[in-house]
Amino acid sequence: MASFNCFALAFFMALSFSSINVGLAARHLLQLPNLPQPTIPTLPTTQPSLPFPRMPFPTTLPTLPITLPPLPNIPSIPTMIPSIPFFSPPPSKTSP
Repeated sequence: MASFNCFALAFFMALSFSSINVGLAARHLLQLPNLPQPTIPTLPTTQPSLPFPRMPFPTTLPTLPITLPPLPNIPSIPTMIPSIPFFSPPPSKTSP
């Protein structure tokens, strides 16, 4: 249980330090002078049509085998349950 608490504390501290670094980096970026923004090309409004691929269709289909392979012999399951012998309990000792 103590190892889990130690792991949880170490994980929380690592998360805290990483968020501090992110905060400092954001502040640094906000304090930079305004840089010229790059021009972004516009996206096309229509999509060019692609050529439709033509697949050759076979004129005849291959024949399928009609005969099935023989099924293996499955042993039959016995339907009768063997009887379990029941022994009578030993005679009890009577106390006087």
